[in-house]
Amino acid sequence: MNESEVIKVILYTFSAFILMALVLILFFYFSRKKIIRQEIEKKNLEINYQKELLHAVIETQEDERQRIAQDLHDDISSKLNIVSLNSQMLIGTELSEKEFNEVTENIIKLTGKALENSRRIAHDLLPPVLDKFGIDAAISELAVEFNSAKSVKVYYENNINFETIDSKKHLHIFRILQELMNNSLRHGNAHNISVVFNNDKGKNCCSYSDNGIGFDSNDISKQKGLGMKNIMSRVELINATIDINSALNKGFKAKIIF
Repeated sequence: MNESEVIKVILYTFSAFILMALVLILFFYFSRKKIIRQEIEKKNLEINYQKELLHAVIETQEDERQRIAQDLHDDISSKLNIVSLNSQMLIGTELSEKEFNEVTENIIKLTGKALENSRRIAHDLLPPVLDKFGIDAAISELAVEFNSAKSVKVYYENNINFETIDSKKHLHIFRILQELMNNSLRHGNAHNISVVFNNDKGKNCCSYSDNGIGFDSNDISKQKGLGMKNIMSRVELINATIDINSALNKGFKAKIIF
C-alpha cells in the first residue's frame, strides 16, 4: 500500500468517525430535547391538575358558604323575625288570655325550630361527635344516620388505630366518605354501602363499595362533577391516593390509601 492509499484510508476513517460523532451528537441532542419537552408537558399537566383541584376547592367552599347563607336567611332569620314580631305583640297590644297563650306557644315553637336548624348547620360545618369522640365515632354516627333513612343499608368496619393518623386529616377523611355515600344514594341508587378500614402492607386504607348503578370509570367526564372534584381535592390535601373502579350496572368501588 503506497503513501497516497494510506492517506486515503486515514481520511476515510477520520471522516467516518466525524460522521459517527455528528450522528451521535444529533441523536443525543434530539433525544434530550424530546425528554425536556416531555418533562415540560408533564409539569404543565401537573400545574393544570393543581389548578383544577384549587378551583374545585374554591368552588366547593363558595357553594358551601352560599348554602349556609341561604340556610341562615331562610331558616334562622325568618323564624327569628316572626319571633320578634310576636314578642312585640305581647308587649304592645292588649291580648285575650287565649291570644296570649297562642302567641306564646308560637314563639316557643319557632324558637325551638330555629335552635334545631342552627344545630344542624353547626353539625354540617363540624360534626360535634368528630370533635369530641374522634373519627371512628363520627363515621359510625354517619352510618346510623344513613341507615335511619331505611332506603340504604350501610356496613361499617374499622380495623385500624385512627389515633396514629394526623388528626387534621380526620375531617377530610370524614368528608370524603360523606360525599361518597351521598353520591351512592343520590346518583347511584344504591341499597347497600360498605366502608371498611384496614392496614394493608403497613399502609392505612379504606375500601368503599356500593351496589348502585355505577358508571364508566374510564369516562373522564364522569369524574369531573363537583362532588368528585371535592373528593379528589381532599385526597390531594391529605397526600392520599384513590383508585376508582366502576362499571355500568356493576356498582362503585374506591380504595383510598393514606
